[in-house]
Amino acid sequence: MTQNPICPRCRANTTGIRAASVPAGVWTVFGCNTCFYSWRSTEPVENVDPDKYPPVFRLRVEDIANLPIVPAIPPLRQK
Repeated sequence: MTQNPICPRCRANTTGIRAASVPAGVWTVFGCNTCFYSWRSTEPVENVDPDKYPPVFRLRVEDIANLPIVPAIPPLRQK
């Protein structure tokens, strides 16, 4: 995989390379700038191929803006 792939989860074309192995060509980590999904080039096909990605985990780009906001982690309690 030499070019940036389409995101398996949301099918956006906003992916980029996040990291690469020091011995060149062993693995590459890709990440999506739209849904923040990340994956390695060495993962099984169901994790990297948009057509084989499990439907239950897929996101539609138009729905991302309406996802619930996860609350921030509160500060630690003082002893």
